[in-house]
Amino acid sequence: MRSGSPSVFDLLAEPNRRRILDLLCAGERSAGEFVDHLPLAQPTVSKHLKLLRDAGLVEVRQDAQRRVYRLRPAPLAEVDAWLEPYRAHWRARIDALERHLDTVVEADRGPRS
Repeated sequence: MRSGSPSVFDLLAEPNRRRILDLLCAGERSAGEFVDHLPLAQPTVSKHLKLLRDAGLVEVRQDAQRRVYRLRPAPLAEVDAWLEPYRAHWRARIDALERHLDTVVEADRGPRS
């Protein structure tokens, strides 16, 4: 990403750009397909795609007259690294919930004869 360009976090803050990435998770799409799936005009979709392309989140190739976009997940590693401590926090809480529920189930069963 060029100096002065928006960060991955800045780009992901915009809901329509997240929707574009969500659509790309299912596979490559042409620019026209985004227009079909989003409540945006073609020039607006093109601006979002350009920002995502400049940040390296998507790449484009020509297929005859169409531009076909695909996800480049590598830049999302920054987001993944930022989320890791939160995952650890939630894993600990989910493990505690699981232990609590196991205790409740055992208590409901009562003593075995």
